[in-house]
Amino acid sequence: MRPLHVPSASGPSASGSGPSGSAPSRGPWLCAALGLTGASATLVVLVALAWQPLLDVDEGVADWMHARALAHPALTEANRVLTDWVWDPVTMRLLIAAAALWLWLRRGETLLAVWCVATSAVGTGVQQSLKAVLDRERPQWEHPVDSAHYAAMPSGHAMTAAVTCTLVVWLVREFGAPAPAQRIVPVLGLVSVLGVCLTRIVLGVHWPTDTLVGAMLGVALAAAAIGAWYTLLQRFTWKPHGHNEAAPAARDASG
Repeated sequence: MRPLHVPSASGPSASGSGPSGSAPSRGPWLCAALGLTGASATLVVLVALAWQPLLDVDEGVADWMHARALAHPALTEANRVLTDWVWDPVTMRLLIAAAALWLWLRRGETLLAVWCVATSAVGTGVQQSLKAVLDRERPQWEHPVDSAHYAAMPSGHAMTAAVTCTLVVWLVREFGAPAPAQRIVPVLGLVSVLGVCLTRIVLGVHWPTDTLVGAMLGVALAAAAIGAWYTLLQRFTWKPHGHNEAAPAARDASG
């Protein structure tokens, strides 16, 4: 078992996605986290200020989707199954738990397993805190097709799916999964995030901007966690290309 406080220097997670001998590529992840957080904050501010053009788009899309849901009960039921079972936050958290168990039991990556679970838990805390602070009202319908609890923004379904799918896609690439998996898993992740956003709007329990903010914040949080993980690796395990660990021993032997 590896020490809990020092990630493995020889495993796949120590190498990152950069070229051999280079530091793990934390920069793009941290930039993505910063950019998506800024974009999410902009939308939140515009909604808080009741910027009418944005609210008009929200209402127009929500009205159109709700009309389709009323007109096509089978479509509505399919969306309900997807949102309640396939892309439900509980399902997403169980997926992270399964990934963490695999990291711990099969790869010996105890710290990374805890890191992924903690990222998912932080995502839950962030979304609930923002809901309480923003307290945005959900869409109200004369003939609702579904119901939901708590405030509207950000969408918890969208944020949880985004955190989970981003982490899983990264782990698949980080640990050198077979080529078919590296092609299929990102597609499934993208479909899941977009799909859960769509289901929440079709079911009339979220405005489009709720799901957009949730998805962007979810990816931002996961990207920040990945960037922080690479920073941890650099701090404890990474050495510049060309560093010769055997040199001190050789000098001692010659002395």
